[in-house]
Amino acid sequence: MCPFEASRLRETLGSIDRRGYKAYGAIRGSYAFPGFTLHIDHVQGDPFAAPSRIRVTAPASYCRFPEEYYSSRSAIVALRDFITRSFASSISRVVKGRRGSGKSGMVFIDTPGQEILERSSCFVEDGNVEVRFRVGLPAAGRRILAAGAEEIFFREIPRIVGLSMRYESCDKVKLRMHVEANEDQDFLRGRLSELGLVAFVAEGSVLPRRSGVDDRPLTVSKGRKVVSFQSPPEMRIEIQLPHAGNVTGMGIPEGITLIVGGGFHGKSTLLKALERGVYNHVPGDGRELVVTRNDAVKVKSEEGRSVVGVDIRPFISNLPFGVDTSNFTTENASGSTSQAANIIEAVEAGSRLLLMDEDTSATNFMIRDERMQALVSKDREPITPLLDKVTLMKKELDVSTILVMGGSGDYFDVADRVIMMDRYTPVDVTKRAKEIALSNRGGRKMEGGEHFGAITERVPLKESFDASRGRRDVKIDARGLKEILFGRLSIDISAVDQLVDTSQTRAIGDMIHYYSVHHAGTEYPLREGLERMITEIERAGIDILSPFKEGDYAMPRIFEVAAAVNRMRSLRVRQIRFY
Repeated sequence: MCPFEASRLRETLGSIDRRGYKAYGAIRGSYAFPGFTLHIDHVQGDPFAAPSRIRVTAPASYCRFPEEYYSSRSAIVALRDFITRSFASSISRVVKGRRGSGKSGMVFIDTPGQEILERSSCFVEDGNVEVRFRVGLPAAGRRILAAGAEEIFFREIPRIVGLSMRYESCDKVKLRMHVEANEDQDFLRGRLSELGLVAFVAEGSVLPRRSGVDDRPLTVSKGRKVVSFQSPPEMRIEIQLPHAGNVTGMGIPEGITLIVGGGFHGKSTLLKALERGVYNHVPGDGRELVVTRNDAVKVKSEEGRSVVGVDIRPFISNLPFGVDTSNFTTENASGSTSQAANIIEAVEAGSRLLLMDEDTSATNFMIRDERMQALVSKDREPITPLLDKVTLMKKELDVSTILVMGGSGDYFDVADRVIMMDRYTPVDVTKRAKEIALSNRGGRKMEGGEHFGAITERVPLKESFDASRGRRDVKIDARGLKEILFGRLSIDISAVDQLVDTSQTRAIGDMIHYYSVHHAGTEYPLREGLERMITEIERAGIDILSPFKEGDYAMPRIFEVAAAVNRMRSLRVRQIRFY
């Protein structure tokens, strides 16, 4: 369908001035502006409601971005991210802001943070660009202010488009740095496996963040310059990157790695950087070359969570009163049972690297020392600590572990590498840790048995999923990084630490609904069903998740989607096979 001339929009706005707000519905449609087309896809019904959905599409002949910036998936993701950031910056420069009641006059786009994520706010195909955003259509009370709307559509949006969607207007140096940084990080992450590594931290990286709510780099603390990362000589490697050339840094090998050290010396800061290393970061973040393999999952204790049909026998068995742990289900998991379930679920979803911090772990799940073994015999202790299973996980399942452990030297016996953080500087103390372990053998007994145990795959049943609420068949909302409202069900995802953007949470809610319609209750276990869904999204586009052209999705990993499904208190499953 051919778009209307832009003059048609101006005429329509003039005809509905001062009328009731619902008359704005008359402007829905597509309009041809010089160089681009404006699409008004959905008009809000009230100035206090969610702003109207707007798109701008522009041909390659107008945008003129060099082909090298959309010749590979990595480059396209970076270009889309860069255009989104430029669009957001242009909004702040051009748009007057609120003018009227509610959200009148506001222009919004899904603005990225420190990570470079695949988003639905911008698409690039063969050089053609589409940007999705929202506009609060102006009103006085609930009466249309046509002059304000005309200013947005005919002055502000064309100016924003010209500043952000054309190569000639962008900061070409920053664009190149953005794309090259993304390509280097993807390349580096892709090489980890062949190098026998699970993570890499480049020399000069800045790991500390400004605060718990500000993810930008901390450069000065208490008047002192923050210590930049320096690799221990024993772990220093050099890697050739496509754009940055030779970079040196600390390579963390596959196996069991301990991060030790005194309090406040940077143990958890390093682990946090590795946890976020599954994502690429913008130039200047300080973590551009802190890269972790993409199947790394942060695991913690999560007292009170629901667990459904998980075989936690590798860690917990012989519970009092005959509670079955081969098909463990509870509405209120303890610290140890929740951490056991979190590990099994992560491995079931395909993770081969677990990240853990003693500060957020259940003590009785992590350690059981010689004195406690002497007092409480194994036949009276249902928990087998991670200490006695972590080596078997690597040997039988090829699952590596990076663990912050400052309170128990028992892990020296099982560690392949021990890194001590000393004033934010890592030191390889593996040799010394092994010497200490040999000279202090003690009488502690290993309780893990000869094998790790089975990982049971599960199929979620269709009856688990009901997205309806009130009169609506599908009503799904995201509340920050903490909660998804799926129909009448609240899904608590506050302990899923590797979610970094509310737009990921929003996408997860709709992905769960798509999964429930197309893949739940089939012969496919959870992991395979989610993989099939992600393949369908990659092939057909993320718009398959919604009847609307949503501009505020960011793609999550399969692990966070699985984590949300596993935390649904309505979940029902059947176990199907073991490996």
